[in-house]
Amino acid sequence: MVITSKLLTLFVALVLVGTIVDKVNGAGECGRTSPDAMAFRLAPCATAAEDANAQVSSQCCSQVQSFSQNPGCLCAVLLSNTAKSAGIKPQVAITIPKRCNIANRPVGYKCGAYTLP
Repeated sequence: MVITSKLLTLFVALVLVGTIVDKVNGAGECGRTSPDAMAFRLAPCATAAEDANAQVSSQCCSQVQSFSQNPGCLCAVLLSNTAKSAGIKPQVAITIPKRCNIANRPVGYKCGAYTLP
């Protein structure tokens, strides 16, 4: 019983240390790249992210497709300071994966106050 308790305590401590090390090393929603830096990859989406009726370019769809396996990163990028400074409207930008007809998009994923359609 005492050994099990010590092993459990050691395991919890290792998990906490691993989490702290990842945060210190900058690992986040987009790995080691900040969401603000990743936002520049979505430059081809600027018009489509401001106007829900705008045509979405193939370059935009290609970039958004690259985020489809990591919806947390996509959300962090869409809600980033860089996106806000560029005039991106999150409520419009969140519709781009659907407007690109990305089949494996994370439908229903919560992105701050928004939900991916």
